Amino acid sequence: MKTESYDVIIVGAGISGIAAAYHIKRKCPNRRIRIIEARDTIGGTWDLFRYPGIRSDSDMYTFGFAFRPWTDGKVFADGPSIRKYVNETAQESEIEKDIQFGYRVTAAEWSSTEAKWSLRAQSSHSEEVIQYTCQFVVMCSGYYRYDKGHLPAFPGMENFTGDIIHPQFWKEGTDYKNKKVIVIGSGATAITLVPAMVEDAAKITMLQRSPSYIAARPSRDAMVDFLSPFLPPKLTHALARTKNVLLAIYFYQVAQKFPELVRREVKRRIKDELGDDFDVEKHFNPRYAPWDQRFCLAPDGDFFAALKSEKAEIVTDTIESFVEEGIRLSSGEVLEADLIIPATGLELQLFGGCELSIDGAPFVTSDSFTYRGMMLSGLPNLAIALGYTNSSWTLKVDLTCERVCRVLNHLEKTGSDYCVAEPQSTVNERPLLDLSSGYVSRAKEMLPKQSDESPWRTYQNYIQDMLSIRFSPIDDGTLIFRNRSQSETTSSVVDELPTQEGLPRPTNS
Repeated sequence: MKTESYDVIIVGAGISGIAAAYHIKRKCPNRRIRIIEARDTIGGTWDLFRYPGIRSDSDMYTFGFAFRPWTDGKVFADGPSIRKYVNETAQESEIEKDIQFGYRVTAAEWSSTEAKWSLRAQSSHSEEVIQYTCQFVVMCSGYYRYDKGHLPAFPGMENFTGDIIHPQFWKEGTDYKNKKVIVIGSGATAITLVPAMVEDAAKITMLQRSPSYIAARPSRDAMVDFLSPFLPPKLTHALARTKNVLLAIYFYQVAQKFPELVRREVKRRIKDELGDDFDVEKHFNPRYAPWDQRFCLAPDGDFFAALKSEKAEIVTDTIESFVEEGIRLSSGEVLEADLIIPATGLELQLFGGCELSIDGAPFVTSDSFTYRGMMLSGLPNLAIALGYTNSSWTLKVDLTCERVCRVLNHLEKTGSDYCVAEPQSTVNERPLLDLSSGYVSRAKEMLPKQSDESPWRTYQNYIQDMLSIRFSPIDDGTLIFRNRSQSETTSSVVDELPTQEGLPRPTNS
């Protein structure tokens, strides 16, 4: 088996992996890095998803890289534009040469005696396996399975005579011109598909079991358009980023404190878009409070414009079964279709499906707590890029990358071989993600936990997290730095962790 050794291994060459590589190459120039990517291209999510209209549901001034201004002009960029942006960033920063394409990391084992990680990477195209060793791992593989989307077992699916295509596996060039299309779901994907397909489809129906919160937003930023002729791109980008961060925090706090006010305002604006004759109460009155799930955004109100056309409709009902000609609803109505698109969500998966172990013992992720939203208790020298659920993913990832660099430099400065987050007192338990979304609910048993106090809490608030992650000391008494000689006197890192009520430790069984 071929073996390669580096200082830092980054798993995943999507937007998080490229960000991590950029930060490490500039702030830790002595570190040899390698990015391992299972696919054959850069881009992650933005290369995988190719369904009609694919776009960001976060504004690009906060979703884009902090170190490379977004200058395209679109606030909510389409997938190809984001893919191009990530690729250009990797090329300009000379990151592309550090990527090993076409290999999936299937297992990673920490050795306490060697103070190293050993990663097993399987070729995506052959039987070849490469073993990588490194001091530090940064997991940037996202949070969902690339090879499988969530698809409920609807009764009678085999009876439908048309095509069924999950948007995660959309094939470019799929012909839906003059066809009757049903999109199942009410999340961001469905809200994107309807306006993107309405012009070519004969008819498109969005079938939802229950409504979501949807808000129209301008597709361009008026402040950016005004300032761009006068200010350098970096300054314009920074101002727009700051403004949008503050607006997102403000809106989220208002939604948390005054949910019924936000609910009424959202419905009022939708009624203004669709008119008094549209049944807003039935189709746009969610069962949950604002931000119990992510908001869906409609750039320039394109989703509402589609509904006002004669070719698009929204139906709120449950599915009794698929039939030859389409879908029979619980109400008895049959929706006819040539193509059904189940936009029914993702399957969550941490570490890209990689199995982690410490000194031969499986690491139980659900027994761990997140440390400053970037490491897991009891897991040495490994950071995970987890973004925000109520704001742009990359805002949080950028903070994580900054602190990873500080940790790497502290290891080098102190001559330490590894660091591990350990509780110094009892830690109260709370869910990692306070969302009621289906993909979160289905995965809650596999997710790590958080607490209600720093450093075991992610605040979902950029300013609070920035203070906690960017400015708090590295040697904070919770992140413990050790060297290999200390490990040799104990059986493993796992055995060094204190046992205490409220914070289960990883077990050796």
